[in-house]
Amino acid sequence: MAKKPVIKKLTLNDLMQQREKYEVKQDTKEEVLLRRGDDQVTITIKKPTRSLCLECITLSQDENRQEQADINMVYNIVVEPNLKDTNLHKAYGCIEPIEIVEKIFETGEIAQISGYGMELAGYGNEMKAIKDIKN
Repeated sequence: MAKKPVIKKLTLNDLMQQREKYEVKQDTKEEVLLRRGDDQVTITIKKPTRSLCLECITLSQDENRQEQADINMVYNIVVEPNLKDTNLHKAYGCIEPIEIVEKIFETGEIAQISGYGMELAGYGNEMKAIKDIKN
C-alpha cells in the first residue's frame, strides 16, 4: 500500500536551516531518454531561464508563431548534443541554425523535450489549496 505524503507547513526556520534543499538551482541538467525505433538514445537538457520560458510562452500565445515556441525551447535547452554547433548545421543543410531542431527531432519529441524543460523550471507543477487535498 502506498504511503501518503506528509503535508508540512514550510517555515522560515526550514528555509534557513535547509537552504540547500530549498534554494532554486540555476544550473540543473537532466539526461532524458529518446526512443528511435529499436534504439534508445539520451540527450542532456538544462533548466530554461525565466526569460526563455516567458519568451516561449509569448510565442505560444501568438497564433502566427505558435509552432516556434517548442522549437525555440528545444534549441536553447538541449546541451548535448550541442544543437548550436555550426558544423552540425552545415551537415544538415540548415539555412537558419534553429532549423536543426526539426531536422533531428520528431514533432512529438520536440513537444516532450520542451514540456520537460518547462517542468524543470517549475511550470506544470500542480498547486492545490489545502482544503482540496483534505477532501
